[in-house]
Amino acid sequence: MDPILITERAVAQIQNLLAGAPEGTQGLRLNVRPTGCSGNSYKMEFIGPRESLDSDDKFAQGGAALFIPKIHSWMLFGMQVDYVTDDLGNAKFDFSNPNESGRCGCGESFHVDAEGLKALQKENL
Repeated sequence: MDPILITERAVAQIQNLLAGAPEGTQGLRLNVRPTGCSGNSYKMEFIGPRESLDSDDKFAQGGAALFIPKIHSWMLFGMQVDYVTDDLGNAKFDFSNPNESGRCGCGESFHVDAEGLKALQKENL
């Protein structure tokens, strides 16, 4: 299993974003921010020219890479990153994370049961 699976559509969108990114951009970071009624949300951000990558894990696939802060990697292991367009033409990155233990009603935030995830990881060793 790949630690993070980046679909072909997401690879293409990452490449498109980086092609039009501000000069000096080092890449794209997938961050987890505390917010919403469930606790966390996903946030894609450009990595500026002076930002350090020392605290990030790099996940590359199909010619595109995502940088994820090591502090969040544990809760994203096994996640699939896709790029989808709904019936109305709204496009966005879509995150399918098997570690989520719940989402808020609107689907904008999520939470992870850290103790449950640790127990599951021990079972699979």
